[in-house]
Amino acid sequence: MSLLQRIQIKYIEDGDEIRKYFAAFHLLDDFPAAVIVDDFADFFSDRSCQQRYGIARARDLAMVRALALCHNAIGHANAKLGTLGYCNLLLSDVHQGDTPRLLFIYQRWVNSIYTIRGDGNGSYILQNLGSSETGSKKARKAKYSIALQYLVLEETST
Repeated sequence: MSLLQRIQIKYIEDGDEIRKYFAAFHLLDDFPAAVIVDDFADFFSDRSCQQRYGIARARDLAMVRALALCHNAIGHANAKLGTLGYCNLLLSDVHQGDTPRLLFIYQRWVNSIYTIRGDGNGSYILQNLGSSETGSKKARKAKYSIALQYLVLEETST
């Protein structure tokens, strides 16, 4: 089976569909090597979360519940796979400013958090904000540039 034939794409509309997918994750015959959720926070609108939960921080609550379910489902898959493989969860979120919005939520449920930002000179800075698994809170940075369609590591720092 070719690589492209192994890729499955599921289109979801909102946080409810994320919860439904991961609630049934344990029923899959074969666990994927990776589950990627692009723009995770965008699946949780303030309005729909407020209608559902009726509390001030309804969006945060909805995201925490979904992340807990994702975390549990991926953990179950990895326990079942044992030494045969590993299932990873990759979430992306777009933010403006110095730190990701809702960072306090992600730090609890996501193993590693990275930010990518442009430096204005054609380079990008990838920063590891620490790992919840190792307890490391020391940020590490790597500066990359895209030159002639290649990703080039310019420098690393702590």
